[in-house]
This record gives sequence, C-alpha cells and structure tokens, in this order.
Amino acid sequence: MNKKKDIIRFLLKVILIPAAAVLVLLSLNKPYLKIDEQKYADVTKFDMLGREYWEIHVGNLGSSHGAYDFNYDAIRDKGYICFNFANTSQSYDYDYAILQAYGQYMVKKSVLFIPVSYFSFNNEVVSDSERQAMSIRYYHFLPPQYIPDYDPYVDLVTHKMPVLSAGEDILKLLPDLNLSLTAQAADDGVDAEEFARRAQERYSRHFDNKEEYFLPERIDELYAIIGYCKEHEITPVLITTPFSRYYRDLVSEEFLQEFDRTVTRIAADTDVSYYDYSDDERFRDHLEYFSDSDHLNEQGAVYFMEILRDEIKELERYS
Repeated sequence: MNKKKDIIRFLLKVILIPAAAVLVLLSLNKPYLKIDEQKYADVTKFDMLGREYWEIHVGNLGSSHGAYDFNYDAIRDKGYICFNFANTSQSYDYDYAILQAYGQYMVKKSVLFIPVSYFSFNNEVVSDSERQAMSIRYYHFLPPQYIPDYDPYVDLVTHKMPVLSAGEDILKLLPDLNLSLTAQAADDGVDAEEFARRAQERYSRHFDNKEEYFLPERIDELYAIIGYCKEHEITPVLITTPFSRYYRDLVSEEFLQEFDRTVTRIAADTDVSYYDYSDDERFRDHLEYFSDSDHLNEQGAVYFMEILRDEIKELERYS
C-alpha cells in the first residue's frame, strides 16, 4: 500500500510541479508583454515599410552612429522620402539582412549611406549575452529567412513567451525597482572633464578585450552590402560620422592607419565614394553638437546633414 502511495505522490509531483511552473510563466508573461513592446519600440519603424514607405530616395544603414547622426528633415521638406535602417550595435551582417529584406523599397538611383565606424569590422557588443539579447530584436521585424543564424526556438519565445528571454528586464515587473543597466547620454552643458570620462568608457567598449579589430567576415559583409546596392541600382556611400576629439584622440595612430587602409581599399575595389568626418574641425571641439563622445545630438545631426547636402556629390539632386 505504501509503495502505491509513493508512486502516486511521485506522479503528482511530476505533473503538478511543471504545471505550476507553466502557470507562473504565463502569469508573468502577460504583464511582461507590455514591457517587451516598449523595449523594442524603436524597431516598429520597420512596420511602415511597404505601408507608408514604398519609394525611398535616401537612407542609411548602421549602428548607433547611423541611428542618431542622420537627420533627414531638410531633405524630406523637399518632398523626398528618407528612411533610417540603423539600430544600436547593429553589425554588417544585420545591415545586409535588412537590405535583403527591405532594399526593394529603395528606388533606382537612390542614395544609401553605409556608416563605417571604428568598431564596424569587429562587433560593438562586448559579450555573448549582450549579443544574444541584441539578436532577439530582429525576430520582431525581419522575416525568418533573412535572420542570421535563425533559431526557431528564439522565434517562438520572442512571439509567444518573451518573458523567457527577459533577462534583467524581468525586474521591471517588480514594484519600486529601477535596476536597468542602460547607457546614459551626456547631459546638456556637461563639462569637459565629465565628457572625457565618458569618452574613455566608449573607447573601452569599442577597443578593450578585442582580439581582432578587422574580422574578414565583417569585411566580406560590407562587400556584400555594396554588391547588393550595385545590383539593384542603389548608390552606396561609405561614411564615417563625426567624433569629438575626446574619443578620437584615444585611438592609436596604428589603428587609424589600418582603418584608413581597409576602408580606402574597399572603396577603391568597388568604385564607391568614402567620406571621413571622424576628425572634422567643425565638430571635434564643439561639444554642443554631441550627446556623448561619438554620437551627435539632434542639433548636431541637423548641422551634419546641412554639410552632407553641400559636400556629398551623390546628394546633389536632393539639394
């Protein structure tokens, strides 16, 4: 009799414990859906492609330097359609995936800026966990066939049970806690000493603990992006956006020379223009144009586009 009871108890545990776990997950998943929507609100812009954006005349790819440094208001005022395809920490493999999925909306002879940053031939992300968390956002807007290293399980979790990939964001379900580890932009009027400190943080993120700064696969992906543009009659333009001197002066001369050789070779191989504003005197000492050491603020992005319209020959028709 006791043996029979033990078996029943065991079976109940086998059934009830997983059932309880599922109920807990379901109860957490429902409120977390709102947090997840807010977390990935910046990629909802891709929902407009094919709905509000059918014929794009000027656009850009890129990571945060693309996301924050291009302001197209002046070009839009002329009646042209512009779109920013960039996302923070976005590497060339995802740039290429986005271009394959949505490049059809770029009209023939349109202009596509391809930012080339100091970390572009490596990765801006600093850990595997950050890389995995970053990759999840692409499941929110890219068709599966275009997602690099597509994983059906991640797709299922992203759309059905996002709480399973919440990470530290799960703490947002708790009351009166604010433990999110988000990067803070520089405040208006920040002093030079604080600006320099934050520049060191940005430099460390981009350069520390990197075994190789110029990965062959990243270079190949940039060639592939340019090749797609050429095949579809899109005009690619390589560009390095402005940096403050507090960031750029930290970068070694050896790296800068190798970076310039790499980009110049790619531009020459593909017959594509390259514009380097990384050390432009109109920006490097003007902190009023920056939100941090290597990102422009809104005022800086507007001014930068004024310069591009005057100096980029590929934009002449949009001036």
